[in-house]
Amino acid sequence: MTITTKHLLLVLQVLSWIIFIGVSIEAGGFLFNTIYTFFIPEMEARFYWSHIDLSALFRFDRGYFLVITGLMSIVAVLKATLFYTILKMLHEQKLDLQQPFTPKIGKLIFGMSYLALGIGLFAHWGERYTTWLIGRGIQMPELHHLRLAGADVWLFMGVVLFVIALIFKRGIELQTDSELTV
Repeated sequence: MTITTKHLLLVLQVLSWIIFIGVSIEAGGFLFNTIYTFFIPEMEARFYWSHIDLSALFRFDRGYFLVITGLMSIVAVLKATLFYTILKMLHEQKLDLQQPFTPKIGKLIFGMSYLALGIGLFAHWGERYTTWLIGRGIQMPELHHLRLAGADVWLFMGVVLFVIALIFKRGIELQTDSELTV
C-alpha cells in the first residue's frame, strides 16, 4: 500500500480539526475564566483555566491580571484562527494539487504568516510582561502553563510562511504569464 498525497492531506485535515478544537476550547476557557473571575472575585483566580493559579497576580493588581489573561486569550484566539485557516484551505478543497499556485492559496498562506507572526509577537510580549511581573515579586506560573512559551518558534514559523507566500506569489505570476502566452 502506498501513501499518496491525498492520504497525507486527509491525515493533516483530521489533525488540524483536533488541534483547532483544542485551541478553540482553550481560548474560550481563557476568556470565560477572565470574565468569571472579575464578576466573582472571591475565587481570586485560584482555579483559573487548566488549574493555573493566578491568585497572587489578581490580589496584587487586577489590571496586571487583565493584561496577562488578555495576552493569553489573544494568543489562543490567534492559534485557533490559524488552524481555522488551515482547515478552510484543506476542507473547502481550495488546495488543487493539479494547479497549486492560485491566488486564493497565496492569500491564505500570507494570512497564515501574519497570524503566526502575531502569535509570536503577543507570546513574546506576554513572556516579557511575565518576567517583569516576577521581577516585581509576584508569584507567577511558568510560561508553558500560561501558554505563552515558544514565541521564537512562532516568529520563525511566521517568517518561513511569509517567504513561502512570496514564492507562491511569484509562482502565481509565472503561471498566469504561462497561461497567457499559450
